[in-house]
Amino acid sequence: MLEYFKTILSKVSFDKKLFEKELKKAIKSLIPEELNDLKKWCYARFGHIYGPIIDRQFVLVQQ
Repeated sequence: MLEYFKTILSKVSFDKKLFEKELKKAIKSLIPEELNDLKKWCYARFGHIYGPIIDRQFVLVQQ
């Protein structure tokens, strides 16, 4: 599933709202071990563009 969500996020990365929507879905669907990998990948790949969105979504996970 992790690779699937990476593919989806890459494909929707042109649109801020779509990216956030798909990131939410990914976070809900993945197991905790995969979430850490997804978080690292998101920051490495999209942190310069969508850092605040990634921060917001992963902060919600930690609560």
